[in-house]
Amino acid sequence: MSPDSSDQSNTEEEVAVKKPAKGVYLLPNSFTTASLFSGFYAVVSGMSGNFENAAIAIFISMVLDTLDGRVARLTNTTSKFGAEYDSLADVVAFGVAPALILFSWSLQSLGNFGWVAAFIYVAGGALRLARFNVQLEIADSRYFTGLPTPAAAGVMAGMVWTGVDYGLDGESLSYLVAAVTASLGILMVSNFKYYSFKDLDLKGKVPFVALLAVVLVFAVYSLQPPILLALTFTAYAVSGPVCWLLKITK
Repeated sequence: MSPDSSDQSNTEEEVAVKKPAKGVYLLPNSFTTASLFSGFYAVVSGMSGNFENAAIAIFISMVLDTLDGRVARLTNTTSKFGAEYDSLADVVAFGVAPALILFSWSLQSLGNFGWVAAFIYVAGGALRLARFNVQLEIADSRYFTGLPTPAAAGVMAGMVWTGVDYGLDGESLSYLVAAVTASLGILMVSNFKYYSFKDLDLKGKVPFVALLAVVLVFAVYSLQPPILLALTFTAYAVSGPVCWLLKITK
């Protein structure tokens, strides 16, 4: 074999190595697409004035967002494309969608102040996701730095759903809603630590009473899902600052 042919063979091998793999994994990305669709449906419902369906769609998107990552890990189908796609879907479902829903329900009565508060929330969510992707390999998996975007969206959706369920006028609560919306945006880019629950062993065996407790939790939440979901996510949102205060005051 001549030197020229050897060099050509090496060049072809390098090109083959650098050539990106074709195709994407269908199963986990299907859940991500469903989460994105649910977030987009929430926007459409909110703009149409159907705020209850919009809030429920946000919570459905949260469930689907949890499933896509777990399915990818269980089936060994994680990929760089899936991670990037998931982040883009989260920006829509947990950033843009909740902000537009709250703006349609309450914040638009405040004029410029209302959309600025909504934008702070959207920008905070986008920055939070960007920072999460950059720090993913070096961060402590037991904690999130900054309020996770799904949790922030849970507060927003729970607030709307509770307001609609109790017949509250969003415009009469506009200043409170604006303060909460902007605060959530700031919490997402803060350095407060939030427990991730990733170190919980969900595969091991547990006492029978633990399963009974799960059943009771579902039963309780089914009685008043709007207010209980809103309180749960609000408690998680304030847990970061509270834990920080307790730590520095010791």
